[in-house]
Amino acid sequence: MLYLIRHGEAAAGWGNHPDPDLSDLGRRQADAVAHELEAFGIQHIISSPMKRCRQTARPLEERLDIDAEVVNEVSEILTPPGIEDRVAWLRDFMGGTWASEAKSHVEWRDAIVRKLLIIPDNTAVFSHFVAINAVVSKLQNRPEARVFSPTYCSVTVLKRVGDQLEVQRLGSESETRVL
Repeated sequence: MLYLIRHGEAAAGWGNHPDPDLSDLGRRQADAVAHELEAFGIQHIISSPMKRCRQTARPLEERLDIDAEVVNEVSEILTPPGIEDRVAWLRDFMGGTWASEAKSHVEWRDAIVRKLLIIPDNTAVFSHFVAINAVVSKLQNRPEARVFSPTYCSVTVLKRVGDQLEVQRLGSESETRVL
């Protein structure tokens, strides 16, 4: 099994800060998900390089005495050059389909899935709302960019079937506002 964990609540909105820390609530969420994951037999931890993911992974690293590998492929989607209103761009993106997206975004999505295919089972992967949606969309052959709304520190479970991955369970959901 692979476990995709959305980071905890950030201290600043996506449109206001390129790489915010976790809020106080986000740190409590990270502790709670570490407690939950501790029982899953996690043997490896991977994290996006973004602070909110690194900070969300830290309690699990400490509980299991495992250092997370920082992996660029599971990081946040990049805003295209020349975009001044990141929030409006992301809202439009999440309301669209992969067929309508720039080739670079489809390549980003496919790179995440390729990376997940080669990491070992029993790995916790700390990532982002858009990245987790990209993986689920690809694995379920869905056209839309937003398949579901994983809440902070939700755990989406993937299982390996032969040389492929399947979504076993989506993480818990709540509406997320893009700020």
